[in-house]
Amino acid sequence: MEMTLSENIRTFRKQRSLTQEQLAEVLGVTPGAVYKWEAKLSVPELPVIIKLADFFDTSVDVLLGYQIRNNSLDALVERLSTYIRNSDPAALSEAEKALKKYPNSFPVIHGCAQIYHVFGAERHDTDYLRRALGLYEQSLLLISQNTGSHISEYTIYGNIGGIYTLLGEVEKGVEILKTHNTGGMFDDEIGGILALFLNRPEEAVPYLSDAMSEYVIRLWGTVIGFAAVFSARKDYRSVQDIVSWALDMVNGIRNKDQAGHPDKTAAVLTMLLAHAQFHMGNTEKARSLLCETAALAAAFDAAPYYGLSAFRFISGPEEGSVHDGMGGTAGESIAFVLGKLRDPDLASLWDEIRNRFAEAAEEDGEE
Repeated sequence: MEMTLSENIRTFRKQRSLTQEQLAEVLGVTPGAVYKWEAKLSVPELPVIIKLADFFDTSVDVLLGYQIRNNSLDALVERLSTYIRNSDPAALSEAEKALKKYPNSFPVIHGCAQIYHVFGAERHDTDYLRRALGLYEQSLLLISQNTGSHISEYTIYGNIGGIYTLLGEVEKGVEILKTHNTGGMFDDEIGGILALFLNRPEEAVPYLSDAMSEYVIRLWGTVIGFAAVFSARKDYRSVQDIVSWALDMVNGIRNKDQAGHPDKTAAVLTMLLAHAQFHMGNTEKARSLLCETAALAAAFDAAPYYGLSAFRFISGPEEGSVHDGMGGTAGESIAFVLGKLRDPDLASLWDEIRNRFAEAAEEDGEE
């Protein structure tokens, strides 16, 4: 709570065109007293504050600048989140107040755990980290109260494992992460800890490989989703930018010696670049990109391969593979995305180029 009494006395006095001496005369105090109030060197006694409010025709609350803060549970939890986002040091004292007021509230205890976790990690403060650890463990006992879709028993254990690692208890931290690694959600963290903290690089490889293959699919789906959003807004520059970024990522992970899923992904992304160029008025550029799309699609569809050896960096079992669910071939995936974009003009141009490409390939085969 912050009061603005000194500023308000000055503002009200000037609104009435009074000097400090004139206001002092009205109140029966010295000009020096008024000066100290406005300079925040002292505060008027309560009877004088009441007299000031009466003279300025306002309430004591307004004169003090006091505003009642919403201290409901929901408002408090939102404030805790804001403190974390802004790295506001006030978060620490507010967290302790919140814990005293709501000692058995899951969202408060979990939110305060996050505050101590963030500040402990940033400041390398083991006391804060230990405090966060205790609060996370307490929140597990109250998990039935949780209504947040991004919080679960597993994410809490993930935080606990991470804190043990920061505290130097690395083996304990990584074992907690391994135990609660549902769906591979901590693969990247486990791999990183094994390689960086425990100097066990070969043990890290399967975790890092699984994380990488999962991220490839997530990246593709996310970028296609954003491309559809930007397309619906007719923001084709953003379509171009996000797809170009993703295409650079995909090209960086493609194994040039083994055609496979990355080539299919590159084909769809290149088609999306053509979509952006087409609607930015660059028809010839769009046509060129669709020709590139056709070549990539044909190379993949000639022998569809989803194995992990098509990716650089990723190591895995021979039977390991990556799938996206958009179609068994690159052609099917392109048709699927084009249909969702509802772009009949580009679809017509794509059909023309694809058919011409197929005819050329057939003629080459006959020769």
